[in-house]
Amino acid sequence: MKKLRVLVVDDSAYNRQTIAEILNGHPEIEVVGKAYDGEEGLKLVAQLKPDLVTLDIEMPRMDGFTFLRIVMSKMPTPVIVISSHSRKQEVFQALELGALDFIAKPSHHIAPDIASLRNEIIAKALTVHSLEPVHFTKRVNMNVPKAEPREQRGGATEWQAPRAAQPATRLVCVGASTGGPPALESLFKAMGTSPQCAFLVAQHMPAKFTRAFAERLNRMTSLDIREAEEGMEILGGCVYIAPGGKHMELTRSGDAHFIKLQDVRETDRYVPSIDRLFESAAMSFEMSMLAVVLTGMGADGAAGVRIVRQAGGRTIAESQESSIVFGMPKEAIQTGCVDEILALGQIIERVAKFASPPVP
Repeated sequence: MKKLRVLVVDDSAYNRQTIAEILNGHPEIEVVGKAYDGEEGLKLVAQLKPDLVTLDIEMPRMDGFTFLRIVMSKMPTPVIVISSHSRKQEVFQALELGALDFIAKPSHHIAPDIASLRNEIIAKALTVHSLEPVHFTKRVNMNVPKAEPREQRGGATEWQAPRAAQPATRLVCVGASTGGPPALESLFKAMGTSPQCAFLVAQHMPAKFTRAFAERLNRMTSLDIREAEEGMEILGGCVYIAPGGKHMELTRSGDAHFIKLQDVRETDRYVPSIDRLFESAAMSFEMSMLAVVLTGMGADGAAGVRIVRQAGGRTIAESQESSIVFGMPKEAIQTGCVDEILALGQIIERVAKFASPPVP
């Protein structure tokens, strides 16, 4: 297999050298260039035409956002952002601008003990071999109707149920990985208040980022979007994002349904687990349910769609034409338990229709 050619862009000489050593240590990867800032990075992208760029966001002269805007409009190239935990909201802005994925580092500088990051950097770099030829920014520009967001809401507060909210009679469970955050943003922007429907989301994402992701979505939509907490009741018009580093399941008590969070084991491959979310929802929720598998590497969600189908729920998988990585949807489709295979824009329309059924 041809080596993956990578350009490293970071204003820290230590980080550039460390990331380059990690990547060059894998036989299928070659670092072909290193840049101090976005301006130098642009020149090297044009000159070297790398298969992948690793990108810091905070840099002098030209920051990562400006770099992304120019690269995605003139020289579309897969980009993985490597950013500190303290810059969570900026990570999601970078994903919206077209970055493929992100890697969280503890601080501005990569710590001397980088063993925990090494495997993640290598694994996410190698996903580029599995990318479909989809223009990152065009993928989520689907011209679907967008609901007007409510009055500006603040950040983290103690969760309270929306006024007059009722237990959900419809449930949408969504699983996503690489390429998922901008797709979920487009999905929820297109929803109305959907008072009869609740949404549960398992997005593969590290701890400390899911709360910021939920807060970002909450400011953009007319739904009530929160990072899920133990014991939250499932109510119509609400979206519950599985917290990073935990598995989210659904449990039932009488006629009500509640969030149950489970600790992660070292052997767990996917976190939060889409399969566990789908299975628990199918076993607990006896009314109308829809399970959706979006873009991502691996097979998470495949076992879950089998159980949803057996329980009488509907299932959808994202088609190859719009998936950034067609791994999870492909595995789900191969089970024979997917009812519809749709591009992202069609999925958004179908979910919106399911969430707001016509009044008889």
